[in-house]
Amino acid sequence: MYQPTFVEVSHNISVEVKPTYLEEESSPLAGKHVFAYFISIRNLGESPVTLLRRHWEIKDSNGTDHEVDGEGVIGQQPSIVPGGEHTYNSFCVLKSYRGSMEGYYTMQAEDGRILKVRIPKFLLISHRLN
Repeated sequence: MYQPTFVEVSHNISVEVKPTYLEEESSPLAGKHVFAYFISIRNLGESPVTLLRRHWEIKDSNGTDHEVDGEGVIGQQPSIVPGGEHTYNSFCVLKSYRGSMEGYYTMQAEDGRILKVRIPKFLLISHRLN
């Protein structure tokens, strides 16, 4: 099955996202479409960074949009050394069969600078594209 990968690089930080539809967790007749997404954050720079916050913009094809803000990712505020990466996965529930997510991480560089690291826009589609 085709599984797209979405990548964005900003401030020498690469964010790679691989979304997938969780058919066994979904109930299309009830308007529940569950998607997992797997994220790899790689530090391509020369000094450590710490992920402080996340901001998501979630769009559903039925016209429902919402935003999510919070500290860290899945309860962690990881520091990522040069050449290192942090991976995690999470999920999202949509009411329709397709939508999208995008956003940014607020990170702090070793010198105290605050960085807004973009998360690429990625598509959430509940069926295979032929």
